[in-house]
Amino acid sequence: MLTTKLIHPALIHALARCGHGSKILIADGNYPLAEKSGNAEQISLGLTPGLPTVTQVLQAIHSVVEIEKAEVMVPEDGSVPEIFPEFRAELHGMALEGLGRYEFYDACMAPGQVALAISTGEQRTFANLLLTIGCA
Repeated sequence: MLTTKLIHPALIHALARCGHGSKILIADGNYPLAEKSGNAEQISLGLTPGLPTVTQVLQAIHSVVEIEKAEVMVPEDGSVPEIFPEFRAELHGMALEGLGRYEFYDACMAPGQVALAISTGEQRTFANLLLTIGCA
């Protein structure tokens, strides 16, 4: 029996195939995953509206891989989405690199750039996170 925080078999399998520099998209429930994640392996985790949250998925993934970079989709009006402090807390204060909506889509759709794309039940807007795996 697994003793890590992450016990989802498909996620463990997908993460095991990733390496240093691989990118993982954790998307909110509003994100058009089918159209905006390139050729990434897609895993749908949305169970009910709101569950799981992007932060919950981030915590599980962060328990098994090192993260060296985090990119977020930022609103055009310059406001800070309510979920960003949760991302920073889980990532121990790591800077979040902001990308405009279409820049974020482009980063997620570039061929061969995103290894894994995960959809959640997250209902908060701009709760999308593009992670780059680091080395331990």
